[in-house]
Amino acid sequence: MAKYSERFKLKLVKEYQEGKLSYSLLAKKYNMKDSTPILRWVKTYEKFGEEGLRRKKNKETYSVQFKLDVLSFMKRTGASETDTALHFGLTNPPLIASWKRAFLEKGVEGLNKPKGRPRMSDKAKKNESIEEKEMTYEQKLKRENELLRLEVEYLKKLRAFQMDPEGYLEKHKQHYHSNSKKNSN
Repeated sequence: MAKYSERFKLKLVKEYQEGKLSYSLLAKKYNMKDSTPILRWVKTYEKFGEEGLRRKKNKETYSVQFKLDVLSFMKRTGASETDTALHFGLTNPPLIASWKRAFLEKGVEGLNKPKGRPRMSDKAKKNESIEEKEMTYEQKLKRENELLRLEVEYLKKLRAFQMDPEGYLEKHKQHYHSNSKKNSN
C-alpha cells in the first residue's frame, strides 16, 4: 500500500504552489520526517500533472541498458535522482536509488532482476539452487558472456557520453521516450 494517497500528495503540492509555506514547513505541518517527498511531488506535478502523482497499476519494466544509461547520466551530470527521473520521463525517482544500490552491490547483474517479489517458500529456494547447479558449463559461459557484453556496451555508451554529453543526449532522447511508452503497455 502506498504511504501517501494521491489526494494527500495533490493537496500538499497545491498548498506549496500557493506560496505560503516552504517544503520544510509543509513537512512539519503534516508531521512528515523529511521534506524531500514534497519536493519530488511538486516537480513531478509540474512536469506530468496529476497523472505523475498517481500510482501505476502495472509496474513498468526497463531494460538493463536503459537503467545503465540513467545511472550514467546522473553520475556524469551530477543531477539529482528527481531531476534525472524527470529528464528520462520517470515519475518515481526513488526507483533510480534502487537501481544505483543494485548496481553497486552486484554490478550489471543486479540490474537484471526479475519483476515482482521473490518467492518465499523454502521449497522454491531449494528448486532455484538446484536449477543453478544443473546449469551446464556452456550455459554458465553463455550467461557470463551476456553480462560481459552488456558491460562493454555500457562502457561504450559512457565513453560516448563523456566525450559529447549534449550530442549524446540529443541523439538518444527520442529512444528513451519511445521505450518508456512501449513498456507501459
